[in-house]
Amino acid sequence: QVQLVESGGGLGQPGGFLRLSCAASGVACSRADMSWYRQVPGKERELDASISSTGGSTIYLVSMQGRLTISRDNAKNTVYLQMNSLKSEDTAVYYCNSQSRWPWGQGTQVTVSS
Repeated sequence: QVQLVESGGGLGQPGGFLRLSCAASGVACSRADMSWYRQVPGKERELDASISSTGGSTIYLVSMQGRLTISRDNAKNTVYLQMNSLKSEDTAVYYCNSQSRWPWGQGTQVTVSS
């Protein structure tokens, strides 16, 4: 059974940073392109960043480019999202997945506030 577990969220300061992690079990996500998504109440999940299976290629939502860095450690079956220069509008629940092919995890809440 595939399980995605996101962690690393919390309260961040405007201008600060957070590093999110997504650990996969039950599947070798090393073979899959992986993405991070964000969701705010009342809205659909929005894709923020994607990374190829080897980590050699990354794509970012244009509005987020420059503030996010997606990376992965296939040996640990884990994908990361480094969030810099946090803004209040980054407040959301963050999820990882591979094109929605696996059951969604519980997500990790990021709240940016002073």
